[in-house]
Amino acid sequence: MRDSAPLLRLTAISKSFPGVRALDGVDLTVGAGEVVALIGENGAGKSTLMKILNGIYQPDGGEIALDGAPVSFPTPHAALSRGVSMVHQEPKLCLALSVTENVLIGRLPKGRFGAIDWRQAHERTRELLSRVGMRVEPTTPTERLSIAERQQLQIAKALASDSRLIVLDEPTASLTPVEVDVLFGIVRDLQAGGVSFIYISHHLEEIFRIAQSVSVLKDGRKVADRRVSETTKEELLSLMVGRDIGNRFPAKGRRPGAPALEVRNLTGRGFRNVSFRVHKGEVVGIAGLVGAGRTELARAIFGADPVKGGEILVDGKPAAIRNPADAIRLGVAYIAEDRRDGLFMPLPVRENITVVAPEAIATNGVIRERTQKSIALDYIKRLNIRTPSGEQQIRFLSGGNQQKCILARWIIKGVQTIIFDEPTRGIDVGAKTEIYRLIDQLASEGKAVILISSELPEILGMSDRVLVMERGRLSGEVDGHEATEENLLALALPTNTPSHELQP
Repeated sequence: MRDSAPLLRLTAISKSFPGVRALDGVDLTVGAGEVVALIGENGAGKSTLMKILNGIYQPDGGEIALDGAPVSFPTPHAALSRGVSMVHQEPKLCLALSVTENVLIGRLPKGRFGAIDWRQAHERTRELLSRVGMRVEPTTPTERLSIAERQQLQIAKALASDSRLIVLDEPTASLTPVEVDVLFGIVRDLQAGGVSFIYISHHLEEIFRIAQSVSVLKDGRKVADRRVSETTKEELLSLMVGRDIGNRFPAKGRRPGAPALEVRNLTGRGFRNVSFRVHKGEVVGIAGLVGAGRTELARAIFGADPVKGGEILVDGKPAAIRNPADAIRLGVAYIAEDRRDGLFMPLPVRENITVVAPEAIATNGVIRERTQKSIALDYIKRLNIRTPSGEQQIRFLSGGNQQKCILARWIIKGVQTIIFDEPTRGIDVGAKTEIYRLIDQLASEGKAVILISSELPEILGMSDRVLVMERGRLSGEVDGHEATEENLLALALPTNTPSHELQP
């Protein structure tokens, strides 16, 4: 496909932010009907490059050409008008609007007298949703959708614009294997019709399934172009990381202590009659398919969603957790699957790290700025957070480093139980290894860790025990040394339990 004139050519693209050179003379070429994978560690410059292509950022230097002619995209709308769209890793949707309004925003059909033709709009939306494997009513408020469903909705929205080039930024991060297959089927169908894709993913096995070529970025520079048929996973890992990451998971040798957290017959929105305990010095994994109720359970334990029945115990004593403030006071923390839920993007790293521990940095309500800076710098070093300084706005950090900032705040706070919900979603292989090391270190120091993940290798590699949820119920528990992908999937797959019984 590269023998024909390219649909897109990026030449010598450069971009700097305060204290960071994000891109340094990057080239990228995409042919018509081609899927080009773009890979690299977090912070390599992938998202910055794509935001330039989609008019979100403006380059400091370089050229964008479509069909051989130079173009500029001062806004995302300008890019969209030329057939370039982007499906973001973090869903960019208006949660207050319906599914139809999000999918067809700016393109809602109108009737004879200028009023919106909702019947036609809903029919068009159903058609697009079916193409991405979604079975929700078009009138459904978007805020009711899960992270996985919102990701699928973004893809449907891109399909609605008839784009010639679609950027998929970590599109499978929250999708089940079945949903991934559906997505890849959509990509292949569109590709056969001449649509091109830039595919960003940390799951290298996906690259070999869907892409024809792959470009590798490292530290803001392109270090390699390869035909997928002429490379290997090992070579790509070496090009991305530039070092041997060895065994990704720490050796298990932890000795659990007394129970730190226990739930008895807990019932809430999306789950029912769940009972388990997690001990100090232990990592308990929670596996299950998307929609099994794992996140809903975690949010209820943390007090973010109401509990409808059952009991929570902390250190063996009944705990009244009505809101997150109660949970934090009792030493329970929750790190959400969507990092943005826990970050203050306009604020610097220093303030994001220390925000939940005013007692450590303030006297009589007055922040001791020197102490705050000292504590933040200490944890930047301890957790190897890659940032020019504590004054850097956290929105400029990579996903892995943002995740470490959230973790730092809970360590400073001194919590005893930490619930990680998809802690490595959208994080590269090198940063994942660092997150695993930090989780192991927390457990080794006596913290109780609950690890929710859709990646079975992650669950298997990190957990002392694995709980499996299936449609809102706890379907089984497996010792970490005996857990396999097969026995976890057997417990996670739907049974014949009537679904209406799972709606408390």
